[in-house]
Amino acid sequence: MKLSITEKLIGSGLYSGYVPFASGTAGSLVALLIYLVPGFENPTIMLGFISAGTLIGILLGSKFEQKYGKDPAEFTLDEFVGTWLSLILLPKTLLIVLIDFILWRVLDILKPFPARQLEKLPGGWGIMLDDIVSALYTLLLMNILLQFNLLTI
Repeated sequence: MKLSITEKLIGSGLYSGYVPFASGTAGSLVALLIYLVPGFENPTIMLGFISAGTLIGILLGSKFEQKYGKDPAEFTLDEFVGTWLSLILLPKTLLIVLIDFILWRVLDILKPFPARQLEKLPGGWGIMLDDIVSALYTLLLMNILLQFNLLTI
């Protein structure tokens, strides 16, 4: 399976998937840098990128799996979607972004139920859905912390 330059660029999260170690964290960092661009936190913009990233990720994830194997490290578009989803509608402050990023990475690595089970789905579905679930858990936990004033804005 040959991937085009465009497919590699998008699927690998601007080539962050080719970082030789911790490519998931590298992809999440690149996604975070994009999030930090002023105005990107607009929910309409974020939902557009999350939706497009999810759909493209399902398709490209399957192609990356054919080339590199199951849930390949080279594919980090799932980390982009997960990072953005974990941050949507949260206040854009340094403390919140930092805590969210750490929590997101921990949950993405631990894969709480049902993320680990979803990861077993074939192709791009498994690649994308486990990160989406972990991101939703992150978003939920961040909202709980904010609701109970455990984080100051």
